[in-house]
Amino acid sequence: MSIIASQYPIAVQPPPVRRRSIADLLAPLDQIAAQSPNLVANHDARFEAGGETYEIPRYLFVGPKGGDTPIRIGIFAGIHGDEPEGVRAVVRFLKLLETMPELAAGYYLSFYPVCNPTGFEDGTRHARSGRDLNREFWKDSAEPEVRLLQAELISHSFNGIIALHTDDTCDGFYGFARGAMLTQHLIEPALRAAEKFLPRDRRSVIDGFRACNGVIRDAYDGVLSVPPKVRPRPFEIILETPSAPPVYLKECVLVIALKTILDEYRKFIAYAPNL
Repeated sequence: MSIIASQYPIAVQPPPVRRRSIADLLAPLDQIAAQSPNLVANHDARFEAGGETYEIPRYLFVGPKGGDTPIRIGIFAGIHGDEPEGVRAVVRFLKLLETMPELAAGYYLSFYPVCNPTGFEDGTRHARSGRDLNREFWKDSAEPEVRLLQAELISHSFNGIIALHTDDTCDGFYGFARGAMLTQHLIEPALRAAEKFLPRDRRSVIDGFRACNGVIRDAYDGVLSVPPKVRPRPFEIILETPSAPPVYLKECVLVIALKTILDEYRKFIAYAPNL
């Protein structure tokens, strides 16, 4: 029996897209939280996207008592899904705090390591909805991730927030300083500490904004920030690492910058009553 080849080409299905695993990323933190007296994991902030259930994972690290009132800081990463360095830096920093809890003395530190879960899975800047979540805050956004994060920003009354990013258009480390007047005094030591390992971006214009010694005082409309009407204003810092250096180095520099900001703010709080 002869076999006649079909005149129609056989459709070949593309290979499935490999997604980053959030569960694998966070597994070490959940293992620590299961036994740690300092770290608490919370996976209740869930939302639906494309028929799948996702969450905004949250971790609270309670440092040793260091004063009458704990200092509440929020640390956010992964609002752009194609910037995994900040996400992994949060994991690395929490591991460090678990071994050296005195670094967080006097603090209640709330960590949000994956603010854009679908974008992180897909390796895309935007969420799977197609929206850039870091342009949606305090604009009555319908994006569930933004709504969940806004609820956290309102309920926790943070003394300050820090967001971690990666910039593929720069060659050096830099940051945005917003909010309280003291922000400048926090970000400068952080940039100086990071500068020992990565150069500082000293251009006069960075990402379209005027800059001075690696510090920008403005930001895009709709970025992750504290509620607009909060008074007094908490400090707000955005740290940006260049994308070119090795991954390990970028993570370490973000960890160094975080540690420096906490050290400097603790000094300010201790000194403030004498002003």
